[in-house]
Amino acid sequence: MALDGLMDAIADRGWYVWEDFLNPQEVQSLRECVPEHWKRARIGRNDETQRATEIRSDKIQWLDVSMGQPIQDYLERMEQIRREVNRHFFLGLFEYEAHFAKYEAGDFYLKHLDSFRGNENRKLTTVFYLNEQWTPADGGELKIYDLQDNWIDTLAPVAGRLVVFLSERFPHEVLKAHADRVSIAGWFRTNGVSGNKLDIAS
Repeated sequence: MALDGLMDAIADRGWYVWEDFLNPQEVQSLRECVPEHWKRARIGRNDETQRATEIRSDKIQWLDVSMGQPIQDYLERMEQIRREVNRHFFLGLFEYEAHFAKYEAGDFYLKHLDSFRGNENRKLTTVFYLNEQWTPADGGELKIYDLQDNWIDTLAPVAGRLVVFLSERFPHEVLKAHADRVSIAGWFRTNGVSGNKLDIAS
């Protein structure tokens, strides 16, 4: 069972590639939910966010259940993963936040960690790809490193592939895309306190 493979890989090395996480029909249904309107991605969180186009140039739109049944189904799959990870590792994952990410030709995202300094509530990162008939010439690969800056793997953003890794342990980057590239980036989060209030994603 693939969930068992995910648990074993997270325990052993901290990251996992789940091929064919969704079948082609499910991928197509998600693609039909891709929004027409996008927001320029920003760096940071809440009041400290900033646009930094020299670091990333993609556009995003946060997922919401109102986007359609395929989104609801995808979020339910993520909920299954959340429950299973908590059962195995007692991480206290509280919620899941995710957005569509669109990279047009020339777009990129430089090497970064998903867990913000001073606000390390993001514990587990997921990236799911929606790009059918993707070729090496299209670029846009995900490169993963360890904390010592050693290269671990380079992964093409092919449709149906889900990448999962511990947010605090793996710097990563998106190489320059040469064709339109769409994914769903998500994070399982713990609950925290920021500015004397609970830090819950909006």
